[in-house]
Amino acid sequence: QVQLVESGGGSVQPGGSLRLSCAASGFTFRIFPMRWYRQAPGKERELVARISSGGESTNYGDSAKGRFTISRDNAKNLVYLQMNSLNSEDTAVYYCNALAPITGFEYWGQGTQVTVSS
Repeated sequence: QVQLVESGGGSVQPGGSLRLSCAASGFTFRIFPMRWYRQAPGKERELVARISSGGESTNYGDSAKGRFTISRDNAKNLVYLQMNSLNSEDTAVYYCNALAPITGFEYWGQGTQVTVSS
C-alpha cells in the first residue's frame, strides 16, 4: 500500500523558515521522481518543486526559486522541502507527490498546512 505522509508544517512569522518532510512507503521510492505541490484557499494547486529519482536534478516553480530547496534521501525514503524567507503568500496546504516512472500514475499525501502570519 502506497503511503506518503507529510510533516513539518505549522505557523511561522514572515521571514521565517520551515522544513517539510515526506515519508514514503509501499513503493520503490528510489526510482520515483518526487514533487511538492501547494494549494492556497481559493486557488488551484501549483507545483512548488520537483526532484529526479536520484536527486541529481531539481526544478522549482517561480514562487519557490531562490527560497526553497527540495532534496531527498533514498536510503530513508524521505523527501524534504526547505523553505526560507517565507511570506504570507506561501500560506497553503503542501502536498507530497510521487510520479510513477512508466505509467505516469501519481500518488498523493494528505497534505500539511503551512501558515505564514505575524
